[in-house]
This record gives sequence, structure tokens and C-alpha cells, in this order.
Amino acid sequence: MALPFADAVFDVVSVGFGIRNVEDLDAGVAEMARVARPGGKVVILEFTTPPSAFVRSAFGFYFHRVLPRIGNALAGVRTHAYQYLPDSVRAFPAAPELARRMERAGLRGVRYCYLSGGIAAIHAGER
Repeated sequence: MALPFADAVFDVVSVGFGIRNVEDLDAGVAEMARVARPGGKVVILEFTTPPSAFVRSAFGFYFHRVLPRIGNALAGVRTHAYQYLPDSVRAFPAAPELARRMERAGLRGVRYCYLSGGIAAIHAGER
């Protein structure tokens, strides 16, 4: 939440599958924008909610019901440790909302594209 860098020093600031783990999403995105130089890019790769109802339903069943059980079985434990990933993705904003938050952080030209049928998305904006 407080990157140890001066303002406006990087051409690209990126995070992959980590922004949903920051304590305050808006502050985290604003901090990424702060260290990007004017004209620099902020790029975020993260899981998201698939826009297709079919993919959302099929993947949701697998991700929330099957994957945690497989993780627990492979690890040989009976805990909720493997429930964190689907729970954190469920709580994370969908792609359009993340784009709006990036714009509120001062990024321009924010766009996103879905990957893997919409289970992940790449967002990019310019400072």
C-alpha cells in the first residue's frame, strides 16, 4: 500500500493474480498509478467473473465445489485452506467494475480483455 519508490518513475507497473489480495483495492490501484510515469501503463491480470452465464455456472461449480476438495485431498488435509482462492475471487469486483476503479484512480483509456473464457481478465490503463 506504500511502494518504496518515488512518484512517476516506472514505464509499466503490473501485478498478476495479486491485486485481489491487497487490503484496500482502490488504494492499491492508486499506488500503482502513483509510481507510473505520465504516459506509463498500469496493467492488472486477475481472475474475474465470466460474462457468459454458461461459463460462469460451469466454472463456478468446478471452482467453488470441486477445486477446494481436490486441493485438500492432494494436500492430505481437511481444512478450509483451499477455499480461500474461490472465496477471494467471488469477493473481487467483476471486470467492468475494476475498470471503473482504475479510472477513478486517475488512469486514462482503461480497457480490458477476457482470457480463458472469461475466468481471468487483463486490464490496462495509462497514467
